Amino acid sequence: MKAIVIDRYGSAQELHEAELPVPQIGADEVLVQTKATSVNPIDWRTRSGQAGRSWDFPVVLGWDVAGVITQIGAQVKRFKVGDAVFARPDTSSRGAYAEYVAVKEDKLAFKPDNISFDEAAAIPLAGTTAYQVIVEQLKVGEGDKVLVQGGAGGVGLFAVQIAKSRGAYVATTASAESRDLLLSLGVDEVIDYHQFKVADVLQNFDAVFDTTGAFEDGLAILKPDGLLVTIVGRPTPAQQSGHPAARHWWLHPSGEDLAEVGKLVASGAVKVVIDSKFPLTTEGLRAAHERSESRHAHGKIVITVN
Repeated sequence: MKAIVIDRYGSAQELHEAELPVPQIGADEVLVQTKATSVNPIDWRTRSGQAGRSWDFPVVLGWDVAGVITQIGAQVKRFKVGDAVFARPDTSSRGAYAEYVAVKEDKLAFKPDNISFDEAAAIPLAGTTAYQVIVEQLKVGEGDKVLVQGGAGGVGLFAVQIAKSRGAYVATTASAESRDLLLSLGVDEVIDYHQFKVADVLQNFDAVFDTTGAFEDGLAILKPDGLLVTIVGRPTPAQQSGHPAARHWWLHPSGEDLAEVGKLVASGAVKVVIDSKFPLTTEGLRAAHERSESRHAHGKIVITVN
């Protein structure tokens, strides 16, 4: 099968096309023929050696997949050959920049009929992370005041919409060029972080979802019983035990949670914002990584597979 691999850590120029064997699946896995995947910051951080991985090369990056099942393991019960699915597979050196991906059954969700493969591929890592933080960690509900720091990023775009779908008042930090997009998605207040500090604008918030590492800024606007959850770095012991408090969260891949995000997208409550699309080629993946690393993308970067 065709895959885009790296043979050593380094720049985007290390990405190149290779022929690899089709993955052998386990009893609890399915084989997915990839229709689309996407690029997340963890991809290029891993590629550049920043993520601390110690895999044997060649490494196939990519941890979002949407496609069609072509083979099922003996223990798989909920899915069958021909099902259209999407998933955030378990992290391994055999990721989704490939024509076929092995995925465990518990990481899979059925792709809603009214969502394209390109849209579905943009959801798993970013959408599930946002869902788990907003719904399961911060427990955002009707009337809550929520700040999403970094609302124009891949995770942030899902987070602001999921919070709005739960009836919250949502503020976010973003650059001025992202303001119109965020307002169109239902955000109530967009704070240009180049011009203002959030503590000068906001106060008495119930929850903060931090995607930028600005712990102190977020804690400063919370109620005493408020909570900040971050996916960037680790709060200090004092921040973790304070009032308000801060804690770290890392995605737990879950087909069940992914299915809930899929329902929100299928219903129109959440919109998938796609910045750009590139083909599964050497040139396509190099350009996609460079686009992601530039931090100028507005939405997800999707990789299409013919």
